[in-house]
Amino acid sequence: MLNFLIEKEFKQLARHSFLPKLVILIPCMMLLLIPWVLNFEVKNIAVCMVDNDHSTLSSRLVQKVSASTYFHLVATASGYGEAMQSIESGVADVILEIQPDFERQLMREGEAEVMLSVNAVNGVKGGLGSGYLLNILSDYAAELRSEHLPLMGAAAGGTFQLQASYFFNPHFSYKAYMVPALMVLVVTLLCGFLPALNIVSEKETGTIEQLNVTPVGKLTFIVAKLIPYWMVGFIAISIGFVLAALLYNLTPAGSFGAIYLFMCVYVLALSGFGLVISSYSSAMQQAMLVAFFFIMILVLMSGLFTPISSMPPWAQAITIFNPLKYFMQVMRMVYLKGSSVAELTPQLLTLCGFAVFSNTWAMLSYKKVR
Repeated sequence: MLNFLIEKEFKQLARHSFLPKLVILIPCMMLLLIPWVLNFEVKNIAVCMVDNDHSTLSSRLVQKVSASTYFHLVATASGYGEAMQSIESGVADVILEIQPDFERQLMREGEAEVMLSVNAVNGVKGGLGSGYLLNILSDYAAELRSEHLPLMGAAAGGTFQLQASYFFNPHFSYKAYMVPALMVLVVTLLCGFLPALNIVSEKETGTIEQLNVTPVGKLTFIVAKLIPYWMVGFIAISIGFVLAALLYNLTPAGSFGAIYLFMCVYVLALSGFGLVISSYSSAMQQAMLVAFFFIMILVLMSGLFTPISSMPPWAQAITIFNPLKYFMQVMRMVYLKGSSVAELTPQLLTLCGFAVFSNTWAMLSYKKVR
């Protein structure tokens, strides 16, 4: 009996004019566009320079800021008031003012002051822009210290050298962090929305009454509904693997088998929840709105865009019940750190618990008339 029901589900999916194309189109479009568009790296920050010293060292600082790929020198003002006009008009984002006697103070006292003024209407851009500039100033100070140490009268004692080692993502590639998470988002959209529309579509076409008078049990019915979405999940994430390797040169540091294992459990949990929505919905529009509502909450509270540790405590408590969070952790840890299934046992057990809960609920919510 089960094999006939599974055959029916696959035939219904194949006969649909758009769904098979959607399974291929969504992974391609999301992985082709979003990693380039959704990028939180702030570049091309407009900076206005105010050089009140006009010395060799101040000109060198202006050139160093201009040479950075994060900044775009839009103006060189003669005074701070003129520079503030560029901030108010939206031309500049940051003002770097070099004080008079900048070079003389550096050579005599070993230190000099500059003033940094940042447009903080966009807090993220303002914070990152000021941080970038402070790093440039720190590098510039280190260069001068090494070149003019005897002239500055500094002690010739021992010095410390710091060398940073960046693990797992040494080039700070934002795509390496986002692309694995976008694969999870693709699987979530496909295996969350499609099951939510499944049973309710049979209610609208009238085929659910025909199934209700057959000897098909609730468990057999739910299993037959779930298996096609396993295949959809396999296809979607496999397309993601290929695109990530070809477009971004990203391959998992761990094993594909670990990802497929977690994907099977995750799709089982998510599709079961989609079937619950479909069982309680009486129309396609209702099922779509309810599914969109829950999936948006799952995505926003999964750590896809903002770290969960940055959320308030009450929001962090809610994310405990978000299966998307755990699968996203798995994808990033396997891709970047090469974590094994043994290291991801807490996530696996949690996803298994979600799968048992959602599918038990789906089986109980399906009201079969004998």
